[in-house]
Amino acid sequence: MTQPYLSLPHVALALKARYCRPPQLIQKVTLGSPALAVMTDLGRVAAITTGPDLSIEAAYQRMIDAGVRLLLVVNGDQHVLGVITVGDILGEKSSKHQRQKGDVLGEMQVQDIMTRQVNLEVLNLRDVFRARVGDIVATLRFFNRQHALVVERDGESDAQRIRGIFSATQIGRQLGMKVVPGEMASIFAKLDTALSA
Repeated sequence: MTQPYLSLPHVALALKARYCRPPQLIQKVTLGSPALAVMTDLGRVAAITTGPDLSIEAAYQRMIDAGVRLLLVVNGDQHVLGVITVGDILGEKSSKHQRQKGDVLGEMQVQDIMTRQVNLEVLNLRDVFRARVGDIVATLRFFNRQHALVVERDGESDAQRIRGIFSATQIGRQLGMKVVPGEMASIFAKLDTALSA
């Protein structure tokens, strides 16, 4: 026989009660802060993913709904096939594909414009442990990228797995800058100013 379910006791909500927020969303950092302070840790936050055959419009809507600008593209076995970003969807990659293939936006799939796994360069978590926020900004700037993926080795299988994501937009916010998502040149200009200060 199972135990009956019981109602839990309750108390009044205190005046000026606050609510919990993930540390990466509230933590103000400096360029000298540890790089981990600005990394989205996929060990703590679920990755937002898509399949390669999802339409571009549906992928873009998924980004909007989740409040992210990058989706990991995975297959049925959860192997990473690549990434797709807002910049891919709204930028030159999408336009170029439309010109070359004649597809309209509604017919395009994620696999048509994603950055494939073989073209992705990643950072090692062991290097990130020793890095500062300024080092990550310099890395993103050097490679002219909005995002950087961070990998580690799985303890059981020793296979590589994506552990984190750096975003120039998120770093700018955490540095206290007013950042307009999608304006990468503006973001880097602000970050460059912070680096040289």
